[in-house]
Order: sequence, then C-alpha cells, then structure tokens
Amino acid sequence: MNTQKPVIAVTMGDPAGIGPEICVDALLDRSIYEICNPFIIGSRSMLEIASKILNKEIQVNLIDDPWGANCELGVINVYEPGKFDTSALLFGQVQRLAGQMAYDWIKASIELGLKGKVDGVATCPINKQAIRLAGIKEAGHTEIFQELTRSPYALTMFSCHQLRVFFLSRHMSLLDACRYVTKENTLEMLRLVDKELKQAGFLNPLIAVAALNPHGSDDGLFGNEEKDALVPAVEAAQLLGINAIGPIPADSVFHIGKSGAYDAILSLYHDQGHIATKTLDFERTVTLTLGLPFIRGSVDHGTAFDIAGQGKASAVSLVEAIKVVAEYARKKSSE
Repeated sequence: MNTQKPVIAVTMGDPAGIGPEICVDALLDRSIYEICNPFIIGSRSMLEIASKILNKEIQVNLIDDPWGANCELGVINVYEPGKFDTSALLFGQVQRLAGQMAYDWIKASIELGLKGKVDGVATCPINKQAIRLAGIKEAGHTEIFQELTRSPYALTMFSCHQLRVFFLSRHMSLLDACRYVTKENTLEMLRLVDKELKQAGFLNPLIAVAALNPHGSDDGLFGNEEKDALVPAVEAAQLLGINAIGPIPADSVFHIGKSGAYDAILSLYHDQGHIATKTLDFERTVTLTLGLPFIRGSVDHGTAFDIAGQGKASAVSLVEAIKVVAEYARKKSSE
C-alpha cells in the first residue's frame, strides 16, 4: 500500500439500505485512488450481492490490516469485523440485525482510528430505528463517534464547494434554537470553530457569523438578538484573537461565502445552513465531524429504503465524502 496517501475507511451503513450499492460504485471510481487508499468496513457478501444488482465486475479481498492491503481499481478491500448471516436481511426494511451490523462497523472504524490504522472515516447512512432496535442508546453517527472516542465535543461542518458551514444548534425546535442564540453560546462555538480550522491547516480562519433576524434586525427593528448576543459575541471573539466578523444577514452571507470570501460561516440553526448548502449542490454536500481524534465525514442523505436493492442509487455523495475526508486527513497529517 502507498502509505503517502491517507488511508480512508468507508463504513457500509445499514446493509438493508443503499450502502452496499454506493460502496461498490464509489470504490470503482478511479479518481478516489489518486488521492487516498480506501477500504470498506462491512460485509463481503453484501458487496457481492450489490455488485450483481449493479452488474459490475469486482473482486472482493478480505483484509485484516488496512496498512497491509494492496489498493487497486477493481479490487475492493473489505475489513469484516464479526460474522453475520446476511441471508435473513431484506432490502428496504428496518431490521434489528441491520442496525447491529451498522453499529459494529462504526465501532470497528473508531477502534482502527484510535489505533492510528486509518487517517479518516467516511460513513454511509444508518437507520436510527434499526440502531434503536439493536439497543444502541446514541441517536446517530455523531453521538456514537463522540461517545466511543470520548471526545469532549463534536462539531458538525457542512462542506459544499467552497462553503464550510458550522452550526450553533442543529436538532432542536426553531423556537428553542432562537433561545439558544446567546453571547455565551456563540462565543464558545466561535472558539471551537477557530480551534478546529487551525488544526485543519487554516492559519487565521475568517469566520462569518450569520444573522438571525431579517436584514440582521435593522438595528433592532426586527429583533434584538443581533445587538444583545451576536455583536457582543463577535467583539469578544476578536479580543481573543479570533478572526470573526458579523453578524451578516443570512440572505446574503451564504451567497458571499460560496465564492470563498470566508473560510467558514457559523449558521445559527439547522435549516439556515442546510437549505443554503443543499440548494447549492445537494449531492455534493458532505458532513464532516471535527473534534474527534481523526476526521469523519458522511454522505448527506439517508438509507433510501424505497430504492434499496434496485440499482438506482447514486454514489456521487459518497465519492465526494471520501475525497473531502482524504483532503482534511492530508491537511491534518501535514501539521
């Protein structure tokens, strides 16, 4: 294996979803091998089933150590922790077995990451109901990675072309998200974003803070969050040496940012940032988790049970996720 390239693990996700199919398609993309050495953590039998569905010729190679495997186009290396009887799996259905398999593959990727065996992890989608049936208490990927790596925090960043979008809050009601916009919360997030971007190779990252209210409140005409929370947070961040600006009205900050004017944008709630990135390019929006001992990225779509096993799924998002993870892993290793 060419160890000058980052080693990227790709977890298969829920095997009853489109994960097996997009894994096959993605690892048959020549451009991936130019920037990293990828391998799958998942099920050999599910990859073989997926290759038949897609009518693609592949050779599946079981490996024990990702650093000892030969990476070449047409040969998919698979690390298969545990033995599962996949004959009982049904595409497109929530199943406890599928949830357990998906969780075990995530856990294996974390173990390899903590041992320094991989430089980054790209994850295929899981089904939260299946995970719950398997007795897993964490709600999703981010929570699992943070818990099992014992990381004090895990920041979500969306990467889409030249946009890098962080989130002050994500999974809470809009009313609660508005209440969460305080000076203290915003300043702490700016501190963490600045720290993680510097660790990713940005020398003095320029971070733009999105406004909450229309027109940035027009000096209090449409709300007070900008005056009471966001402006003080930005000023306090600047005193700490953080290159923050704003608040900038949300109807323009993402448009300005897509040209590369900022190194990152701090979105104040879930849909504010999601709508901007997914409208720009739905398939190439990649979720990154920063704050872990290694880089983790993910496709930004679900298990697509409605088309699973039919050969209709697009691997564009997974290809992009692998490339972005490899890029950030390379930056981190060159520090």
